[in-house]
Amino acid sequence: MNYFRKMRGQGCAPERACHSEVFWSWIGSFLGIAAVSLIHFSLLVETDLLLVIGSFGASAVLLYGVPQSPLAQPRNLLGGHVFSAFVGVACYQLFSHEMWLASSLAVATSIAVMHLTHTLHPPGGATALIAVIGSGKIHSLGYLYPLIPVGSGATIMLLVALLINNIPRTRYYPVFWR
Repeated sequence: MNYFRKMRGQGCAPERACHSEVFWSWIGSFLGIAAVSLIHFSLLVETDLLLVIGSFGASAVLLYGVPQSPLAQPRNLLGGHVFSAFVGVACYQLFSHEMWLASSLAVATSIAVMHLTHTLHPPGGATALIAVIGSGKIHSLGYLYPLIPVGSGATIMLLVALLINNIPRTRYYPVFWR
């Protein structure tokens, strides 16, 4: 019975964010995704490279919506995405004949690697999964995928987070680098 009681939760939902937090979260996420997308659609669209991946949307929630979260810090953002991208590429290359296995191994292993390297960033799981289930364009990048789009896109979003999250007096970013 205790097992099922745990599923009821133990606390209350957090309070709603103030208007200022909502405003700065919106500005940061707009500018972060805009910067990555602008570079992608203006400079890279004619190449086989890309810069926009879906997991960056989830990173935007952390970086600009809850910038004090340990999961949103630079080490977690960069390491979580890049390590997970390497894991995802390796899983695809080794197990692409069994996509269900490649997908589940990519996500589970990326979580383990992020834990072991102290770089836990939840969107990293999606980055690993994208390496497996992504398009032929993603697959053709191979081990370039962790650098472009993953590393470079995350770096651009980090730069925007550093600039935007430190404008209001009530916000600061990062909490830590290492």
